Amino acid sequence: MAEFTMELNDEQKEVRDWLHGFAADVIRPAAAEWDEREETPWPVIQEAAKVGIYSLDFYAQQYFDPTGLGIPMVMEELFWGDAGIALSIVGTGLAAVGVLANGTEEQIGTWIPQMYGDASDVKVAAFCSSEPDAGSDVASMRTRAVYDEAKDEWVLNGTKTWATNGGIANVHVVVAVVDPELGSKGHASFIVPPNTPGLSQGQKFKKHGIRASHTAEVVLDDVRVPGSCLLGGKEKLDQRLARAREKAEKGGERVKNAAMATFEASRPAVGAMAVGTARAAYEVALDYAVTREQFGRPIIDNQGVAFQLADMRTSIDAARLLVWRASWMAVNGKPFTAAEGSMSKLFASETAKKVTAQAVQILGGNGYTREYPVERMHRDSAIYTIFEGTSEIQRLVIARTLSGMPIR
Repeated sequence: MAEFTMELNDEQKEVRDWLHGFAADVIRPAAAEWDEREETPWPVIQEAAKVGIYSLDFYAQQYFDPTGLGIPMVMEELFWGDAGIALSIVGTGLAAVGVLANGTEEQIGTWIPQMYGDASDVKVAAFCSSEPDAGSDVASMRTRAVYDEAKDEWVLNGTKTWATNGGIANVHVVVAVVDPELGSKGHASFIVPPNTPGLSQGQKFKKHGIRASHTAEVVLDDVRVPGSCLLGGKEKLDQRLARAREKAEKGGERVKNAAMATFEASRPAVGAMAVGTARAAYEVALDYAVTREQFGRPIIDNQGVAFQLADMRTSIDAARLLVWRASWMAVNGKPFTAAEGSMSKLFASETAKKVTAQAVQILGGNGYTREYPVERMHRDSAIYTIFEGTSEIQRLVIARTLSGMPIR
């Protein structure tokens, strides 16, 4: 087990500087254009693939970094560049984590490479969990998966929403209900291979922020997938469902479902995204405050501005430390006994919203225009307190974990 450290080693620093250069030289110059276009920035993803940033090998190296700091370091630097473009680059990772968290070794080796493609033929993947009536309330999920034993196929029907890369993905990972009586415990995850009949893109959403990232509905109409596309396999699923039924009858301990396993693994990474956006806005505001003069002196000479910047930097550093702690714990198999993963996501996402708002305020009228990036950063930051578990859900998870009570 690696010791917890707040210092990156030389190799990590080299990777961080490489990522920072890509974010500064490739992502930032393209940010405003793709935000306005509200389209997937395929040329930028292609560039990321060419240099090795968008690749299975790179993310595997970071994912298995024993310090746990690889993934949060990647997320912070890319999202420092631009949240919308960065999410287009890393969005495939959520589907990959879904397979890593629930799949067999064979499934991991078969499907994750197909999610990324290669530098000459870039692909993306989508993780499909939320539904029009089932976002935070995963127990209300309606998408059904029914097993056709005669053909050894699963038949999926339903509509997913808020899916990053939904409909344009090469591989979709879909969470569906296999046993409605078990509520959220009766869910399973399925791979929907490329060009599977019955899967189509529904509405593409026009969003407040992260507009360079494709978000859409995914419609499943009698989608048939082979039995081998059930993540973890049917034997493991049957055993898990049997335990869940037994525990439900006895009022036993809570059993985690497939979607929650994915979200728990990814929450610190979302916190790192928020840290990157907050840091970017803070740096713009600091530079502006030092160079902008009013009444014959830089505006940072005013305590009202200077103290805001002090609070902004303090919150950013605190958020990063929470993210790093949770990431280290996750990689080293330490249980989140105080919901440390949710803590990191909650504090970092709330910090991003507050810091970007303060940045707009410090820039005044300029901050409200699209001539300066803090306007876009402020719009982008709103998503962090919403996706992969709202701030309210994070507080609920934390409170339940601390108290052991079924707080509602």
